[in-house]
Amino acid sequence: MPAPTCICMVSDCFLPSLGGVEVHIFQLSQCLRQLGYKVIVVTHARGCRTGIRYMSDGLKVFYLPFVPFLDNCTLPTLWSSLPLFRQVLFREGVDIVHGHQATSTLALECMLHAAVMGLRTVFTDHSCFSFADAASIHANKLLKYFLAHVDSCISVSHTNRENLVLRANLAPEDIYVIPNAIDGSCFVPDPQKRPSAPIVNVVAINRLTHRKGIDLLADVIPIVCRSSTDVKWTIGGDGPKRAVLEDMIDAHALHDRVVLLGMLPHDKVRDVLKTAHVFVNCSLTEAFCIAIVEAACAGCQVVATDVGGVHEVLPPDILHLAPASAADLAAEVLRATDICRERDPHAVHQRAVQMYNWSMVAERTSSVYLAVISGPSVSLGDRVAAVARRGTVAGPIFALMLVLTSLLHRLLAVLFPYRCSAFANCVR
Repeated sequence: MPAPTCICMVSDCFLPSLGGVEVHIFQLSQCLRQLGYKVIVVTHARGCRTGIRYMSDGLKVFYLPFVPFLDNCTLPTLWSSLPLFRQVLFREGVDIVHGHQATSTLALECMLHAAVMGLRTVFTDHSCFSFADAASIHANKLLKYFLAHVDSCISVSHTNRENLVLRANLAPEDIYVIPNAIDGSCFVPDPQKRPSAPIVNVVAINRLTHRKGIDLLADVIPIVCRSSTDVKWTIGGDGPKRAVLEDMIDAHALHDRVVLLGMLPHDKVRDVLKTAHVFVNCSLTEAFCIAIVEAACAGCQVVATDVGGVHEVLPPDILHLAPASAADLAAEVLRATDICRERDPHAVHQRAVQMYNWSMVAERTSSVYLAVISGPSVSLGDRVAAVARRGTVAGPIFALMLVLTSLLHRLLAVLFPYRCSAFANCVR
């Protein structure tokens, strides 16, 4: 790299909220800084956390004064974020804007603003979406237009890449596949913390939502408990489906065999995984699933639904796949409990660490940045034409929105030149 390049990570998903996308952005930013990049993060405010903050290692984070509207995402207004975001880009000397997550309205809007301003843009998709339900149809339609002006895209699995090609009408050769990773030093197995034989501890940690398959998990647990008296369950996480698990525990009198831990800080997730023999993931859709990699790194046998890109993540002697049905999933859980004590957790840990590390992810992402920077620039007229061709009715409408965004940017350039600090007090 001839000179350090400034990267602006943008997403509604970031710390202190916890999740795979949040951890991905944070860890990737750290490793990119080690490679010589300047990295900043732009996200929305969270409670009293607003303005400019510095993480403990010096990572600069802009918590813009926008409140979440739905599912931790800001209200889609298109232009309300432009004045502040424009000021951030100029002040920090940003070269590339890297948006994360298809459902993040802040990421989609900021990538649009950056493209209008002539900056290079990269988008990383972290989730697979269906084509049948109304919410996915609308999200896919918006994604098709917002990604029309993005210079390059990254998917976290090959299945996710195929899904994104169909959803956003993109050329497959324009999408790179770069998986997630973990910090292996945080998940070193400790067999002494596991329950002694014959008890087998089965752990499930995720958000308690329908998409994470909690209704399916509630059907699996009674089947497993009836088949084996040695299995105990530990469930971490919180969400709207917690009541389903509580009702299941009451209905089957499993109070002494199922423990609900509630929401866990990320450092506590590691401690819980060290007590597990088997980890279960019942998600109904997943692009990659970083949770099963963390579990494997902690030395667990992993049981998961065969959905999305999960089958790409781990080898079959560690990952036990099953269709998204209670009987099949319960059978795999029981099979994993039979063989878990035969496997060396430290050997499983070493294999997982060798497969996934953040330094590798950062180097591959850096290659994408260099390809984007060295590629030809696209004029505003070409961007407008590309968007207009994407639909008979919606295409011209979105093209008009792109033109209006450009006009607004030019107006702001006259009223508030980038050397002006009129927005500095608003950001701080």
